Amino acid sequence: MEKAATVPMRRPPASAKSEQRIRDILRVARQVFSEAGFQAATTTEIAQRLGVSEATVFTYFGGKRELCVRVISDWYDEIIAKVEDSLPHVHGARARLHYLVHAHLRHLLAEGTGLCAFILSEGRARNDDFGEVYAELQRRYTAPLMGILAQGQADGDIRRDMPLRLLRSAVYGPMEHVLWDAILRGARVNVAATADQLVGFLWQALQPPAQDALALAQFRGEVRDALHRLQSSENKDGGSYRGKPL
Repeated sequence: MEKAATVPMRRPPASAKSEQRIRDILRVARQVFSEAGFQAATTTEIAQRLGVSEATVFTYFGGKRELCVRVISDWYDEIIAKVEDSLPHVHGARARLHYLVHAHLRHLLAEGTGLCAFILSEGRARNDDFGEVYAELQRRYTAPLMGILAQGQADGDIRRDMPLRLLRSAVYGPMEHVLWDAILRGARVNVAATADQLVGFLWQALQPPAQDALALAQFRGEVRDALHRLQSSENKDGGSYRGKPL
């Protein structure tokens, strides 16, 4: 399957006019895909809105899939560029997490819920059209968060008893629910307030557990396992032992 980097356009623009034509096609294609989704969108509709022939679209893009890949890739690139430009100026694990949560919500809702719904639904589908493309884009998109989490673990600000991939899911999962709620209910999201609430909740979960509480939990687990082994042994021997849960 082709990757996004291998299918940016059918032919490179030869002039400023061609470059403008490509920008216009991508702008309208973004609108059409966000309104209709990939399956229902057509290059005919895109051409009609531009007031050009469908052949003109095919002059620069090999087909609907290639055009959609470029639309999605450009959208991701825009967000990634903004995050990579601003994140180095934010210091501290909690502050960096807050910036990333706020930026994620703000950028995904910047153009309304249409494009956001398109990105989330196509990404979740993992179909043959976009599976590999999305995997690479998602890897690039989530890389800044993975960096924040890894550095936070190294500095002792973020718990080390869970793998980074689960911590990543713990951060993006609640945000996706917020976005889907906005999409399905048409509710307006107060991005600043929502980011504050999410980070307040997430930071408590991400912080290292108290050492005393962690040691106690480990001790309770060891005792529970020992009681289970004892009960299993007693049952095999015909005993009547019944352990009580700790």
